[in-house]
Amino acid sequence: MIDKRKFYINGKWINPQNKNDFYVINPSNEDSYAVISLGSKNDVDLAVKAAKDAFVEWSQTDKKIKINLLEKLLEIYKDRWDEITKTMSDEMGAPLDWSSSAQTASGFDHIKDFIKRLNEFEFEKKFNNNSDNFIAYEPIGICGLITPWNWPINQITLKVIPALATGCTMILKPSEIAPLSGMIFAEIVDQAGFPSGVFNLVNGDGDGVGTNLSNHPDIDMISFTGSTRAGKLISKNASETIKRVCLELGGKGGNIIFSDSHKEAVREGVRNIMSNSGQSCDAPTRMLVEKSIYKRAIEEAADEANKIKVDIASKNGNHIGPVISKTQYDKIIDLINSGINEGATLVAGGPEKPNGLEKGYFVKPTIFTDVTNNMRIAKEEIFGPVLSIIPFEDEDEAVSIVNDTSYGLGNYVQTQDKKKARRVARKFRSGGVYINGNSADPGTPFGGYRQSGNGREGGIWGLEEYLEIKTICGWE
Repeated sequence: MIDKRKFYINGKWINPQNKNDFYVINPSNEDSYAVISLGSKNDVDLAVKAAKDAFVEWSQTDKKIKINLLEKLLEIYKDRWDEITKTMSDEMGAPLDWSSSAQTASGFDHIKDFIKRLNEFEFEKKFNNNSDNFIAYEPIGICGLITPWNWPINQITLKVIPALATGCTMILKPSEIAPLSGMIFAEIVDQAGFPSGVFNLVNGDGDGVGTNLSNHPDIDMISFTGSTRAGKLISKNASETIKRVCLELGGKGGNIIFSDSHKEAVREGVRNIMSNSGQSCDAPTRMLVEKSIYKRAIEEAADEANKIKVDIASKNGNHIGPVISKTQYDKIIDLINSGINEGATLVAGGPEKPNGLEKGYFVKPTIFTDVTNNMRIAKEEIFGPVLSIIPFEDEDEAVSIVNDTSYGLGNYVQTQDKKKARRVARKFRSGGVYINGNSADPGTPFGGYRQSGNGREGGIWGLEEYLEIKTICGWE
């Protein structure tokens, strides 16, 4: 049993104020393999005081010093790559190859890009040549950072690195069901030599540490990635202190496949949703197919889903692993059964476990056809390897169906007509659009419309989330 019950506060690993053990489960075998502590209000208060004390000096630290520290952090991260990879594979079920090439690599790319953006960023500048006004970008203050289990290091680096870069101090709460990669990250921050109190880590659940962070009077900003339900609660808790709240929440992405799309479009769409076992907020979970190719698309989608292997996370190879927990597994199976009961046609997968994988939270790659947009499987975020295929007549109908959701994170379009692709992209109500399988470059902004959240992560937009803007009149 791995013992990780201490918290990182004020530059030291210390025991929690109260004993409250929590066991981390390996989703591939349902075994407890590590123990952490769930923090209390006293732990949060201690971490906030450390961050508040450290802010005075860190907020005034020269940019070159911060860049040097971040470059050290990047080198240490690279040295511990394999350890981070295995830890995420164990805690959240990502197969080793995927954990390395997608999960660990994303964190490395974000750190590297933020160093570049920090080098280029002007924190002070004259308003214009004819004005005596001066604009200053200043750190917002003490930040509470709450990260999810599905992309642990990705989201930690998207929050912690820009907070460090802009001169903020912080308390990180990783997901309690996938916390160990966050604790390795805390060790990396410590190894890099950041001043005591600048970065703090307190493990805990949403009701406890999450609530204590979001309503704490000395915290100036909350950045949260997770469910829309939790995002609403955090916004309510934060409202009393008028702190900034940045939210990256759920999604129900649509993927429009026109009849003139390239021949691999359907299969790419299936592979996209099934990667990470369907546990990505911007996954294209609704595939809209033009009726003239609908029958062919169903055959291709079912064939592709049946080719995808499911296996334990500790193996290398091109397969998908389990979903994160029993709670998540039960929710996914309930939604699969709802699709069957509401009259959708099951063409691949289903609620039964894959052969030979009775232990562990494994779900078959599942595809429904003849889906309508009012079914639960088309409306609710399933967060599992489940795809709904919906037919459409024309462009206007397809866009209308995609936008008929409370979410707005990432949408997709497949067509060889560039004008049509751009026209559709502009009509989507979402923070991101992916044309013909193209992905976002490092440093581009990521975030959503409506109930997919507010604010943006990545690049200069990610830095600006952690900054206040001050106008100084009569500077010259």
